[in-house]
Amino acid sequence: MFGVKYPIICGAMMWLSKPELCSAISNAGGLGNLTAANYETEEDFRAAIHEVKRLTDDKPFFVGITILPSVRITAEHYNMYLRVCAEEKIAGIEVSGAPLDKAGGMETIEMLKKAGVKMFHKVGAVRHAVHAEKVGYDGIYAAGIEEGGHPLDDDVTTMVLTPRIVEEVSIPVVTVGGIATGKNIAAALMLGADGVMMGSRFMATKECVVHENIKQELVKREEHHTTIFGKSMHLQGRALKNKVIADILEIEKRGGGFEELYPLIAGERMKEAWEDGHVELAPMMVGQSIGLIHDIVTCEVLLKRMMDEAEEEIQKWNKRIQ
Repeated sequence: MFGVKYPIICGAMMWLSKPELCSAISNAGGLGNLTAANYETEEDFRAAIHEVKRLTDDKPFFVGITILPSVRITAEHYNMYLRVCAEEKIAGIEVSGAPLDKAGGMETIEMLKKAGVKMFHKVGAVRHAVHAEKVGYDGIYAAGIEEGGHPLDDDVTTMVLTPRIVEEVSIPVVTVGGIATGKNIAAALMLGADGVMMGSRFMATKECVVHENIKQELVKREEHHTTIFGKSMHLQGRALKNKVIADILEIEKRGGGFEELYPLIAGERMKEAWEDGHVELAPMMVGQSIGLIHDIVTCEVLLKRMMDEAEEEIQKWNKRIQ
């Protein structure tokens, strides 16, 4: 679909999926991601797109657009992001949260199709995947409960969700959640996926702009060091266990409301943590795949290593079967 070397896509990551990381991934043979909500004005958003195009010599990349309730990002922002993606003829967009037909109407989908922008919807349920195909999406991200960020509260694992969605739709399916190694890629392909998407693993790369303290924390932590929070707000998230997450869970346990929780989950707080390396300051939205992160390498080394390992695993099992 995109003519890239590796079936590996970077997911949207607030404050991190910027031109430096996006271009490094696309230049390494995958599909980088430029997260739209990093930019509050059309001028800044368009400038970031042009910077990625310049750094990649026009290689394909995704723009991530998360359509969820937000204090900072408005409906006008979402409309602007989608319009600019069409005008700039972005290769593909990753949509999370509300589907495009509900957030912007079918005219938005037609606008993107006319511009040649491929639309992928990140879902955690078969019913949402079926809806996305019906209204004209080009692909599905099957996001299991293992993922960082905001997994659907159906709580279905990647191992089950990927083949279930593959059974029900005819468009490409990308596995999301728990992906960090070549073995994970091989497993996803055996489940019927056409590729994988990951976020946490790309945080622990040399090109990611997150503070070195955060990268080292990801290497140090294990798969059981994340937890679900936010159920009381009906918008659950998965994040690294730290002081602020413990505080959030305590507030939720005693019935505290949004007004009390918001100062702890505000996006600016997360931005400060990423930049200054304060591991305990904000929710670190990472997935269970952190247990598979053991080093910090360049995107080029990471992607090649993962695909070499995937091919080795597939060939090994072919020999055993024969």
